[in-house]
Amino acid sequence: MRKYRKWREIVIEQLAANWDEALDYIQFAMEEYQVDGDTEVFLLALYTFVESQGGVAEVAKRTSMDPQTLSKILSSQEVPHFDTFVAILKALGCRLSIEPLNDKETIPDIELAINTESPQLSNEETQLSESD
Repeated sequence: MRKYRKWREIVIEQLAANWDEALDYIQFAMEEYQVDGDTEVFLLALYTFVESQGGVAEVAKRTSMDPQTLSKILSSQEVPHFDTFVAILKALGCRLSIEPLNDKETIPDIELAINTESPQLSNEETQLSESD
């Protein structure tokens, strides 16, 4: 009888064999999390990434974390604390970076927030500052 493998096992194997693909995988998972906020799906992707890069025991050792603790964090439905998340990424050879949003619909909202938070000068104040 033919033995079938689970899809996740195949993904882990592929990510373990190709570092660039593994990075793309976790980057995509982070981008999707930012859009939909689905913590469970994101943590499953992070768990899959961890498994592909040596497994929970190996990554836990690199973070000086107990393997059971790391496994519990990755199996949780709650986002880990920021410093824990950064430590996990560092143990995986990754780091967080900040990029501007590409969504053109969001950018005007940001500009509006900036404009409403800054004090507005009256015409008299504008004329005074121009004459200085």
